[in-house]
Amino acid sequence: LPTDKGHDVEGIAAMMPAGAQPFKGQMSKPFTQTFTVPGVYGVKCTPHFAMGMVGVVVVGDDLSNLDAVKAAVIPKKPQDRFTAIFAELQK
Repeated sequence: LPTDKGHDVEGIAAMMPAGAQPFKGQMSKPFTQTFTVPGVYGVKCTPHFAMGMVGVVVVGDDLSNLDAVKAAVIPKKPQDRFTAIFAELQK
């Protein structure tokens, strides 16, 4: 659910499990996604991606694609954020 206008959510194609379908919500609108493929998904706020507005969804406690997700080439600020999130996942 957006708490401010000007945000959305989108799956990062290079940071999704094999076989997962791309998804993208509408700007400033609530969004629901049903995940059917277990694994790690990188998500972003499209207009604020470069500023590091990202997150991770883990479906089914399955971290089998984590190395592939970590290998995705993305800008530095979001990469720094993901690095911190990945460290938490591996504790």
